[in-house]
Amino acid sequence: MANKNIRTLSSRKELDDNLFENIAELSQKNASKEEFQALSKRFLIDDSVVIGTASFYDFTRESNRTKKVHVCNGTACMVANTQTNLQQQLEQHFKPEEIGHAACVGRCHSNNAFMYNNDTFSVENSTQLNGIITKKNKQENTYRIGCNTTPILTSKIENTSQFYKLAKAFEKKPETVIAALKKSNLRGRGGAGFPFWFKLDAVIKENNTQKYIVCNADEGDPGAYSDMYLMEHQPHKVLFGMYLSGITVGANTGVLYIRGEYPNSIKKINEAINELKELGLANNFKFKIIRGQGSYVCGEETALLNSIEGLRPEVRVRPPYPAQYGLYGKPTVLSNVETFANIHWILENGGDAYAALGTKQSTGTKLVSLDSFFNTPGVYEIEMGTPLTTIFENFGNGFKSEIKALQIGGPLGGIVPMSEVKNLTLDFESLGNNGFLLGHASFVSIPKDFPMIKYLEHLMEFTADESCGKCYPCRIGSFRGKEMLQKAQNTTYKIDTQLFNDLLETLEIGSLCALGGGVPLPIKNALHYFNQELKQYFTSN
Repeated sequence: MANKNIRTLSSRKELDDNLFENIAELSQKNASKEEFQALSKRFLIDDSVVIGTASFYDFTRESNRTKKVHVCNGTACMVANTQTNLQQQLEQHFKPEEIGHAACVGRCHSNNAFMYNNDTFSVENSTQLNGIITKKNKQENTYRIGCNTTPILTSKIENTSQFYKLAKAFEKKPETVIAALKKSNLRGRGGAGFPFWFKLDAVIKENNTQKYIVCNADEGDPGAYSDMYLMEHQPHKVLFGMYLSGITVGANTGVLYIRGEYPNSIKKINEAINELKELGLANNFKFKIIRGQGSYVCGEETALLNSIEGLRPEVRVRPPYPAQYGLYGKPTVLSNVETFANIHWILENGGDAYAALGTKQSTGTKLVSLDSFFNTPGVYEIEMGTPLTTIFENFGNGFKSEIKALQIGGPLGGIVPMSEVKNLTLDFESLGNNGFLLGHASFVSIPKDFPMIKYLEHLMEFTADESCGKCYPCRIGSFRGKEMLQKAQNTTYKIDTQLFNDLLETLEIGSLCALGGGVPLPIKNALHYFNQELKQYFTSN
C-alpha cells in the first residue's frame, strides 16, 4: 500500500518532471542533504523514499558519487583476466578512491573495458590509455556483424520516412496487428520467451485513458551486447516497434529505460528520436529516455517500472501484471529491445513468413553475442534452430585458446561443457530440454585454466551485489553461498553438500524473481559436469 501511495504522488509530475531523473541529477552533482530533502518536499513524499532510492544504485549511492572512472567487472572481462592490469594502469591517472566499477559496459568482444567521461573504451596498452585520459581521444566500439539467413534485424534502413509509412497501413487495425504477431509466434527476446502478441492483446482490453509502452533496454547480462547493437545501429527498428505497439493498444507514450553503462546507446536513440521530430513522423506518440543508474535487477520488468517511478527497484508481487497495473499503475506493454525490433519486418512480410524461419516453437532469428575468446567475436543474426557448432565454426571461427565450457544467456544462464555443444541448437527448446537456457543468447567462454569454483563464487557474488533485497532467499541465500565458496577456497573448510543443495533449492523456489531463482541453474550445471574439479571443495555424500 505504501508503494501505491508513493507511486501516485510520483505520477503527479509524470515523465516530464521525473522523480528518478531528479534523484540521479542530484547524486551526480553530489548534492547536499538539504537539496535531497527539498526534492522530497516538492514531490510530497518522505525523505526516506528519496534517500532509499539514491542509496541503491551503483552511480547514485553516496559512496560512489566521486568516482571518475568505472572499470568493467563483468563476467567476460573477468574470465579474460584483463581487468587487474587495467586497474593498475588507471591508478597512474586517478586516485584509488576515484575508481569505481561497472557491471558490464558492452565491450565483451574486446575486454580491457572501462567507462570514462560519459563514454566506454577498451585499451591494449598504456599509450592508448594515456591518449584517452590526457587528450580525450574518442574510440569507436567496433565488432563484427553478420547473418546466416534472411536479415531481419541486421538489414539496413535506406529511407527513414519510407520505413515509417508502414504504420499508416495498420493505424486503425489492431486486430490485424495482433493476428500477424500471433501467426509469427514472436517470443520475447529478453530471455523469458513469452509470446509477444499476448501482451498487446491484454493491454488493448484494458479500459484506461492512459497506457504506456516500455522498452526494457537495461541489457545487464554480462556477455550480451546485442541490444546495444540494435540501439546504436538500428534505432528506428526499435522505435518503430514501440510506436506501432502504441497505436495498436491505444498508448501515446513510449519509455526507453537504457542502462547508464551504454552512454552511446542513449546518444544514438536520442538522435533517432530527434530525427523523427524533424521529419514529422510519429507525431501522435511521445518517446522518453530514462537513463539507468547501475542495477542488474532493473532488467526484471516490475523492478524496472519501480525504478522509472523513483522507487527502490524492488520486484513487485504478481498479480497484478504490468498489462493491468504497470507504469504509474497504468496498463503497460513491456518488452525488450530485440522483440520490438522484429515488428516492422513481421508486419511488412506477414506473420507466416516469420514463422517459416526457425523452428515451430522458436520462430524467426536471434541475435547472438560472441565474446573475445572467439577468433571473430561479434553480434550475429542467426536463424533459430541452427546448431551451435555451426555458429562457433562459421561465425566465431573457433576459439583462440582451449575452452572447457560456455555460459549461455547471462549470469542466470546454463553452464554448457564443450562436450555438450554438439548436441545443442540455438532455440528455446533445445537448450531448455537439456537443462540449460537460451536467455539473451550471449556466449561467455570459460577457459580451461579458469577455476570453476572461482566462477561459481563470481555468480553468487554477482547475485548478492545485485539483489533488490525484497525477498530473503535471494538477499541472504546468495550472500551465504558466496561465503561458503570463498571459505572453501581460502581455508581447509569443505562445503556440506546437502546444506549447499538445500540452499540452491531455497533460492530456486523461494525467490520472487529470476535473479535468485535463476542462479541455481548454472551452479547445478557446474556441479554436475565438473564434479571431478569441484569435489575437493565439498563433503562426500
